[in-house]
Amino acid sequence: MKKFLILQLRPETDASDDEYAAILAKCGISADQTHRIRVDQEDIPAGLDVTDYAAVIVGGGPGCVSDTPEQKSAQEARIERQILDLMPQITAQDHPFMGCCYGLGILAEHLGGEVSKERFGEPVGASTCGLLPAAVEDPLLADLEGEFDVFVGHKEAVQSLPPGTVHLIHSVSCPIQMIRYGQNVYATQFHPEADAKDFERRIRIYRNHGYFPPEDADRLIEACHAADVTVPGEILRRFAARYA
Repeated sequence: MKKFLILQLRPETDASDDEYAAILAKCGISADQTHRIRVDQEDIPAGLDVTDYAAVIVGGGPGCVSDTPEQKSAQEARIERQILDLMPQITAQDHPFMGCCYGLGILAEHLGGEVSKERFGEPVGASTCGLLPAAVEDPLLADLEGEFDVFVGHKEAVQSLPPGTVHLIHSVSCPIQMIRYGQNVYATQFHPEADAKDFERRIRIYRNHGYFPPEDADRLIEACHAADVTVPGEILRRFAARYA
């Protein structure tokens, strides 16, 4: 069986390890079924062929695609360049892909969409999303609840539907929450890997990174545990099951 290629961007080891464990848990796969690359620490191998893998999953990270070159650290610029360099392969071959949060920005940027901080940034916490008509026949979304809560937290967002994509999930606060390109290339603005415990740890790690006032951390953690966020994990499970 081919492995899943997991590309991670978070420079904080505890956050990266937590995210990796969450992806494994929600996908229902084991570590030996994956090839994990922490792009913050190592380069993606030159000549990597995505078709050697069952699917590619890109995690979230603190970087912003819409930042100017002057605003990006050397590490952020290198990570972005390496992930973007894989996208022509993925979209041309319609290779299974799931971009989580940052991964949506990368896909939209590659397709010529607009990613910016102008509108639709969302504070850390739960947000209510809804399925759009195209979701009815999508294998990852068919028969799910019409509305459900997700965990979000992002400074930038996709401003309009990128060319050639299908709009699957929306919300009032951020219209573009999930899209598909072709039949197998997906990306979400929300975090499909995260449950309340995952987000609690992430809030503690990123409390001083500008996503929210540090003094709000305990309130945000309490709100996360009060939310009922289960559907996003099912979406990720279906993705892994479809392409394993």
